[in-house]
Amino acid sequence: MSSVTATTTAPDPTGSAGVPASSRPRLDWRLRFAALSLIWGFSFLLIKVGTQGYAPFQVTLGRLAFGTAVLAVAMAVRREGLPRGARTWMHLAVAGFLLNALPFSLFAFAELTIPSTLAGICNATSPLWGMALSLVALREDRPTRVRVAGLGLGFLGVLTVLGAWQGFHGLDARGTTLALLASLSYPVGWIYVRRTLAGSSASHLSLTGGQLLLATVQLAVVTPLFTSAPSSLALGPLLAIAALGTLGTGLAVLIQYGIVAEVGPTTGQMVTYFVPVIAAAAGILLLGETLTWSTPIGAAVVLAGAALTQVKPKRRG
Repeated sequence: MSSVTATTTAPDPTGSAGVPASSRPRLDWRLRFAALSLIWGFSFLLIKVGTQGYAPFQVTLGRLAFGTAVLAVAMAVRREGLPRGARTWMHLAVAGFLLNALPFSLFAFAELTIPSTLAGICNATSPLWGMALSLVALREDRPTRVRVAGLGLGFLGVLTVLGAWQGFHGLDARGTTLALLASLSYPVGWIYVRRTLAGSSASHLSLTGGQLLLATVQLAVVTPLFTSAPSSLALGPLLAIAALGTLGTGLAVLIQYGIVAEVGPTTGQMVTYFVPVIAAAAGILLLGETLTWSTPIGAAVVLAGAALTQVKPKRRG
């Protein structure tokens, strides 16, 4: 995942204006919402398959390259250029690192040792991290009893997923930590974007295209330094990386923009709560992964807490 809505608790790589009504797709938004949930839910399975043939940095580089190519085509069709201004590009470089290069790489490394189902559930903690950080970094996000209760409930769910009562027995600490850090990286990036790019005159598509381009450049520099070229091209993992980039990183962004423009960010961000369910189902049915009883129960608690953190305080008067 790299973008969901223009909020502090769901991914948004640009954080400002929506898509013009004239450019909205004709396909019903509910169908697009379902497609977006499926695409992002299956992303964790595709990461797992990709890492079976290629190094994590190579998986991330391929993902970003394919995703950038999709946005480049969309920009060409809509006749939009890249953003201008050195300051904007500097902020986009930071955003590309926090929202794309870093979390994508962390998830890829995490899935070397943890199931894709657990990675998907860890991703669902992003709204919790976002809520906690926004209370500190954004003055307009004032805490309420309901939102603080949701925060506490959500992290209780995390402890349930990790099996805290049994001393985290059988848990791969390194992989799980990397997945949780990836989930934390998203809200850090969203808050940065909200503070630096929210007032930009460039369009969402233009900003995101520049952001993904810079993230791709970052991985293109890092990957040769820490990996060696694969001895052979594994077709299955390569196709998984291509699907991950074109669908999960490119097409999904375009679908998301249309949904947010049509029904608003509050409804658009609900996709966050379907992703771990689909990720778990895909991992179990297609990869043969297994779950203990605490994982789905803890995941449900995490999602309930995340939902409570989205409850906005009522305006007086």
